[in-house]
Amino acid sequence: MNYLLVGIGAGIGGSLRYWLSAVVYKILPTYFPFGTLAVNVIGSFILGILIFGLDEKELLSPTLKLLLAIGFCGGFTTFSTFSFETINLLRDSEFLFAGLNIILNVVLTMIGVYLAYLMVK
Repeated sequence: MNYLLVGIGAGIGGSLRYWLSAVVYKILPTYFPFGTLAVNVIGSFILGILIFGLDEKELLSPTLKLLLAIGFCGGFTTFSTFSFETINLLRDSEFLFAGLNIILNVVLTMIGVYLAYLMVK
């Protein structure tokens, strides 16, 4: 049953990631992976709310934690895509964009989790 919950959450998260990335790429230029950055920041913020706001206060059941934190957030965030896009930027000698992609994804996702932590405390 646990695997099914994680799978359902990941399916929903992955579908939402695909949709949101497409929306971002319609608004912002495609020369930089803004879609991946957006889902990583938003996913990190959501995970922070789930863990710091709900789980630590024992408002998140183990079942919902599997579905939302592990399944949904795991399917929604895109670390493997981030890594792939960074390697492609490096292969294309886009060193500035590759470095910027690494810094922005790491720093902004950490800020997302921290803001969620501050917000729920």
